[in-house]
Amino acid sequence: MDIVNRTENKLLNRVEIDFKWSHKGSKTPSKKEIMDLVKTLEPGSNPDYIVVKNCKTRYGQALTTGQAFIYENAEAMKVEPEYIHERHKGFRSGNAAEETAEEATEEVAEETEDGGE
Repeated sequence: MDIVNRTENKLLNRVEIDFKWSHKGSKTPSKKEIMDLVKTLEPGSNPDYIVVKNCKTRYGQALTTGQAFIYENAEAMKVEPEYIHERHKGFRSGNAAEETAEEATEEVAEETEDGGE
């Protein structure tokens, strides 16, 4: 895998990586394989906070391109839409999903207590 561009987005507490993967002689990599490789490219990153997006494999070519976002924590991942969390649920250890669900439940409880203001 080659990193085309690596950006530290401090505003969203994440590292953004644009990558391309030449997989000549092998099948198209799965999202899990891509996430595992991204984890090795960013030492110290938590696999529960990695999101892979925009993966495209060119027809007739053994080249896959895409983006990977590596967040610092579950709080920072709230900027991702719910369908992205659902897509990545099978790749999580369960900790990140539980933290996000607990925080959402706490927010709803607080709004209910405040009268929905």
